[in-house]
Amino acid sequence: MRQWPGFTGPELQGAPRHRSLHHGGVDTSASFLIGPLIALAGIGILALILRWAYSTGGSVVARKSRPSTEDDYGLLVPIASPSTYVEGEILRRTLEDAKIKAVLAETLNGPRVMVWPDDADLASKVLKKSR
Repeated sequence: MRQWPGFTGPELQGAPRHRSLHHGGVDTSASFLIGPLIALAGIGILALILRWAYSTGGSVVARKSRPSTEDDYGLLVPIASPSTYVEGEILRRTLEDAKIKAVLAETLNGPRVMVWPDDADLASKVLKKSR
């Protein structure tokens, strides 16, 4: 005689009886909608993230700078007017080695090394010593 798991006794004599497959979940009339609604909500969230990521105008990446006049750099004052961008970078790094914050700006009149007004005198002295 064959034994079926979960059944004992005289009921084995006839056709096997099926056990209940109920796992304790709550079945309601709207339970068939939950799966598709979760999927649609996930797709909607992904669409919003992609729309934000590929939108124009609000990029996290810095734009390429545009040349401007020397007056458009706020409080920064120009202290050197190198003839090339490479020469300006050398001057800027010289100032950084002296612990002076400097910026190499591309202006309409060519590259300019700019510093804060409080550091202008010290930066001029450092650049005179380096030449």
